[in-house]
Amino acid sequence: MAIDSKELEFNKNDDEMRLKISRMESELASILKGGGEKRIAALHEKGKMTARERIDMLLDANTPRFEVGAFAGMGMYKEHGGCPSAGVVVVIGKVSGKQCIVVANDATVKAGAWFPITGKKNLRAQEIAMENKLPIIYLVDSAGVYLPMQDEIFPDKEHFGRIFRNNAVMSSMGITQIAAVMGSCVAGGAYLPIMSDESLIVDKTGTIFLAGSYLVKAAIGENIDNETLGGATTHTEISGVCDYKVANDKECLMTIRKMMSQIGASESAGFDRIESVAPKEEAKKVYGILPSERAKPYNVHEILDCIFDEGSLTEYKSDYGKTIVCAYARLDGWSVGIVANQRELSKNAKGEMQFGGVIYNDSADKAARFIMNCNQKNIPLIFFQDVSGFMVGSKSEHAGIIKDGAKMVNAMANSVVPKFTVVIGNSYGAGNYAMCGKAYDPRLIVGWPTAEVAVMSGASAAKTLLQIEVASLKARGEEITPDRESELYNTIKARYDEQISPYYAASRLWLDAIIDPAKTREFLSVGIEMASHKKAEKPYNVGVIQT
Repeated sequence: MAIDSKELEFNKNDDEMRLKISRMESELASILKGGGEKRIAALHEKGKMTARERIDMLLDANTPRFEVGAFAGMGMYKEHGGCPSAGVVVVIGKVSGKQCIVVANDATVKAGAWFPITGKKNLRAQEIAMENKLPIIYLVDSAGVYLPMQDEIFPDKEHFGRIFRNNAVMSSMGITQIAAVMGSCVAGGAYLPIMSDESLIVDKTGTIFLAGSYLVKAAIGENIDNETLGGATTHTEISGVCDYKVANDKECLMTIRKMMSQIGASESAGFDRIESVAPKEEAKKVYGILPSERAKPYNVHEILDCIFDEGSLTEYKSDYGKTIVCAYARLDGWSVGIVANQRELSKNAKGEMQFGGVIYNDSADKAARFIMNCNQKNIPLIFFQDVSGFMVGSKSEHAGIIKDGAKMVNAMANSVVPKFTVVIGNSYGAGNYAMCGKAYDPRLIVGWPTAEVAVMSGASAAKTLLQIEVASLKARGEEITPDRESELYNTIKARYDEQISPYYAASRLWLDAIIDPAKTREFLSVGIEMASHKKAEKPYNVGVIQT
């Protein structure tokens, strides 16, 4: 019986992907423990829930949800004991049938104190709320700024104070903001509840003050306990800072659910949606399609068949610019436009072989035109990245690859329809930019466990850096043997490989999440529904484009 080499390759790819997913799930399971079992138990002894327990009780059961930044802070601040999930949990989900974003401090991580990455993650949550006109709910339980790192979190434009500026801006935009003080709310953070539309405070566990009892004693000599200084009774009966006093966490969350149920309907961005149709292929088939060896070609259409509604795909200029696939399709019924890197080898009109995953002149030109069409038709855009960059060499340069690349970047950067990005493989160099990397305002950007985000591949970067290092050492009179050169190469590549992993990117919020490839459709559907709440604020205009 003949061995089917294609089936063997599929099974090998499937095994490799499942191993990567297993590692991702293991890392995530550790992160979900927050500050650890002892701190969770201590929280429960005080009658309090953890951040994720609060969110689970608040959100509607059995409805789609998406956690933003679960891997934020991973591997960072080791000298300070770490900061799993940046000490704050951010989830897009539904409360009383209304889609919203929930931001909950994790009091098991340094008492919910703010590290630099915590500030970045909170600002990301507010950015999502503003871009999509989503109601935002803050579940506050934080000791405030982490003082040993105050210089990296306090004074700059994208630091802690930006939170309250955004509170004011969102209020002017008509975005609902609800703050529930379910623990500590101190110093500058004390402004958040009063800058929200409405605030709740849990009796005996919630406190709000600019300075706690110890600091008050040191500053003005007054003796007072924290409860009298800024507890629930004080702020609902005397100061008027909070609007509702509730007995415990459960009552607080149920009250928020009632409040959300009374919010009027949001506006619609007018995206077209019809009845959903299941994809042609099972979602998990995608595991075996993406090659475990990055350099190997594959047909991205096979991946799209696992994600988009069966029979809905209409490809644009299918025989032109073949290293990018552009297509109209349906995603859970939503009308969408797809821009996907194609890694299959192909020939252009002149019969010249084109490398998959590289953007050529014709591909960039096609993608730019397609992006403009989607903006003209009010169709959201989805980018699938597996890109090595733009084509280099005299032929491409003389043909104006820089000009054509700039045209694509211009069309994409000025899009007024929402953009979503899924990094399935390589995300290198200017290809990251042209295919809507983080710098180009995707509403959400995620990576598969196979994603790599960097200027170039680990091997290419290591070879370049090795040449520089060897030249420097030789200039100082050091003799470089082949063994020494191999040692230097391996050291450089190991360091660079760590930096291009999806975990490195997600820990710094270059990616909003790392997801199971089989859940790509679910993630995108949540995102498009989220984006459907806000109309474009300006007409589409690409500015000056060289043709």
